[in-house]
Amino acid sequence: MAILLQASNISKSYGTRTVLSNINVQVQDRERIGLVGVNGAGKSTLLQIISGEMSFDSGEIFKNKEVRVGYLAQNSGLQSERSIWAEMLDVFAPLLQTERELREMEAAMADPKLHENEKAYETLLHQYAAKSEQFKEKGGYSMESRIRSVLSGMGFGDFAPDTLISTLSGGQRTRLALAKMLLQEPDVLMLDEPTNHLDIATLTWLEGYLRSYPGAILVVSHDRYFLDALVTVIYEIERHQSVRYTGNYSRFMELKAAEYEIRMKQYDKQQEEIARMEDFIQKNIVRATTTKRAQSRRKALDRLDRVDKPQGELKKAAFSFEPAYQSGRDVLNASDLAVCYEGQTTLFQHASFQLSRGDTAALIGPNGVGKSSLFKILTEQIKPSRGTFYWGTRVQIGYYDQEQSHLNAANTVLDEVWNEYPHLEEARVRTVLGNFLFSGEDVFKRISSLSGGEKARVSLAKLMLQNANMLILDEPTNHLDLFSKEVLEAALMDYEGTLLFISHDRYFLNKMADRVLELDKDGITAYLGNYDDYIEKKLELEEERAEAVESASKAAAQRPNGGTGSTGSIRNPAAAATSAKNSAAGTGSNYEDNKQAKREERSRQRKVEQLEQEIGRLEQEIAELEEQLTLPEVYNDYIAVQGINAALDAKREELQGHYEAWEQLMA
Repeated sequence: MAILLQASNISKSYGTRTVLSNINVQVQDRERIGLVGVNGAGKSTLLQIISGEMSFDSGEIFKNKEVRVGYLAQNSGLQSERSIWAEMLDVFAPLLQTERELREMEAAMADPKLHENEKAYETLLHQYAAKSEQFKEKGGYSMESRIRSVLSGMGFGDFAPDTLISTLSGGQRTRLALAKMLLQEPDVLMLDEPTNHLDIATLTWLEGYLRSYPGAILVVSHDRYFLDALVTVIYEIERHQSVRYTGNYSRFMELKAAEYEIRMKQYDKQQEEIARMEDFIQKNIVRATTTKRAQSRRKALDRLDRVDKPQGELKKAAFSFEPAYQSGRDVLNASDLAVCYEGQTTLFQHASFQLSRGDTAALIGPNGVGKSSLFKILTEQIKPSRGTFYWGTRVQIGYYDQEQSHLNAANTVLDEVWNEYPHLEEARVRTVLGNFLFSGEDVFKRISSLSGGEKARVSLAKLMLQNANMLILDEPTNHLDLFSKEVLEAALMDYEGTLLFISHDRYFLNKMADRVLELDKDGITAYLGNYDDYIEKKLELEEERAEAVESASKAAAQRPNGGTGSTGSIRNPAAAATSAKNSAAGTGSNYEDNKQAKREERSRQRKVEQLEQEIGRLEQEIAELEEQLTLPEVYNDYIAVQGINAALDAKREELQGHYEAWEQLMA
């Protein structure tokens, strides 16, 4: 594959603080690269350097002149006085100019006077044909459909085309900036946290769109599900350095762990050898008969190329949520809740659900449907327009607000927590803050100067000290880096209270939820299981509805005159589907048996498709690893060879398991 862009030995410092040191990144054609690391590691800085928006101290960036690089910074909302449609059309300004020239040519060719000059007419015809072909090749005939497709996928399908961008919210302008960048199609697309402000439906669409993107992608993201679905290469920035791994995020974690284990074994083995040599030297250096051997061993020890002890994981936050006491069995009963803001349409209505002690429920739904508003009702920040809710006995609520609006910007970190819990000793507060990675002078930082991730850690520290038995968390993983998310998950997995949370982090949803509550404008639908279970059930219900409509259509066609007049049309497909379903259910066990058989076959087909995708991915990764073994810089490094061979063995074993599972399903 052609190399589109290469950053070599990039270093960047702010005064005495080093951010990046000898960073190397290579981007090849059509690669999907994930850039990961803790908050503050320098990921955004590196993207800004590569895009030319920031200077660097040393190193080189190589890029072909023809290569177009597009960079979308984090939370960079589109600033424009145009309408949504006019702004998107601006991407195709050269094509629109070509289209105007074609119209002018058409008008000229229609002029009878031109026909009198045969040579001029022929020349114009050839020019028109060439320009038309150019217009077609560059997508002139599909630009409007592309705009509509991208706007719909990014959640603007219901917006009027003449909506002014200046009237949109910050999150909407950020989504629109991403939509415009997708339409521009740079050769190297660099995105910094593109999944922020996206609901699950938009995230899913974006993953599919980026998988088929014609250029290369370099993306910073803390969304593990997104990284697993999209990227094939991971660069980790840790301790100012970069390391490249082949595979998605989950594979990167396996490779990194295996590499650490190999290096640790090599270090321990060498340390044992050094200890034996030093012991021999100490015992034999003073004895005349063995002193030469001891001196020889000492020289060998001095010449030894010592293996550095592998550095372990970076320091992580450490905390747990422990209820002060247990609540009653029935925790919450919400009935027929609705929210309607004055002068606006109803956000949602007929929202009803219950929570029992120990439940872990996820509330999901599209952006703007009112999920956060429902949480504000439950925490009595706003009143419902209709409906009621009742908390059970001995329920103590802890609430995490994604906007961090409960933090006082003027406070220091220490004061923010201590003012909330004045009965605690300063040493205890400092210990808690240390567990959340605020140590030394960090505790005297003003809240106003903190990053989003640091504010999130302060809020989590306050929440932990509350010892609540009912946690209501609104987007708790926002602003957290990948390592902090894992710590939060571990704390919540061990939590013995009741948990209700909003999240668009599908990895988090899969790990935490045992029930999914889907909110739409007409209420809440509950699904047992995690996010993957919810998706499977939704697909199953959709297929059943399609089958019911098809059955109703066939039944109507078999009745005299189609059963609905001379046209045989079905005026209410939904009613017909329900009728057909009920009718079929009444015909006995054959219908249920057929329905179960179809469900099992659909499940088998889905499993086969998933296995084939995994087999293809593993075969590609094995081929890439085998190719790496042929590189001089690899086969001359025995540590790298051992690491790659260990990864190959693991992948081949995994691939063999997939082959066996596939054969069983196909039997």
